[in-house]
Amino acid sequence: MEVQKMQAILDMNGLEGDRQLAEKLTAYLRLLGEWNERMDLTAVTEEAETVDRHLMDSLAPLKTGLIPKDGKLIDVGTGAGFPGLALAMACPGLQVTLLDAQQKRIAFLEAVCRATGTENVRTVHLRAEDGARKPEYREQFDLAAARAVAPLPVLCEYLLPYVCVGGMALCWKGPAVLQEMEMGKRAAFLLGGKPDQPVPYQIAGREWEHLLLPLRKTGHTPKMYPRKAGTPKARPLGSSGKDGET
Repeated sequence: MEVQKMQAILDMNGLEGDRQLAEKLTAYLRLLGEWNERMDLTAVTEEAETVDRHLMDSLAPLKTGLIPKDGKLIDVGTGAGFPGLALAMACPGLQVTLLDAQQKRIAFLEAVCRATGTENVRTVHLRAEDGARKPEYREQFDLAAARAVAPLPVLCEYLLPYVCVGGMALCWKGPAVLQEMEMGKRAAFLLGGKPDQPVPYQIAGREWEHLLLPLRKTGHTPKMYPRKAGTPKARPLGSSGKDGET
């Protein structure tokens, strides 16, 4: 894709950005295609859909006002860098940490940062549950983000331990989040958080139903959370069972 076309797509989506952002996103797209031939980074391979489903979907929520242009953000389970790396490119004042459990993905993210001159990023090779127990990451971020990672009760346990009191977690979700809200509210409460109402956002030219769910951090996360790796997914908070989930 040419830089001019990427710029036109940004403009069509009402996203602020100079030519430098379009250049970085174009290089990101090219590297994603090249690396995806060697490793499993994304199942979406058609160029136009990749731009909309990954890049524009990561950036469109900037229009909601929920994402600050500065501060500290952690993208938990970042995968190929969505939404965190795209947001770092669009918001140079935002200090972004990209956390993922697979080293090969970390290597890809670091290659993109080098190629595009994106300097406001650091990468962390850890599982979500393990990272949140480290003092240098626990409750150290204004914003924790996750896109297409897990159901809401699981996301709460992945994200909220990273967020400072007064900060927020943001979950990129589809309409299914409305069915997850009851369990999600209980899980968030146990972790020191409270969900707001989901905020819809649009991708130009697409009829996708996408929602951004804010989780406000109202109190400290108890030391028992997150539980050991694998437990949040196997026994989500907010469901009936042990560990005080109800």
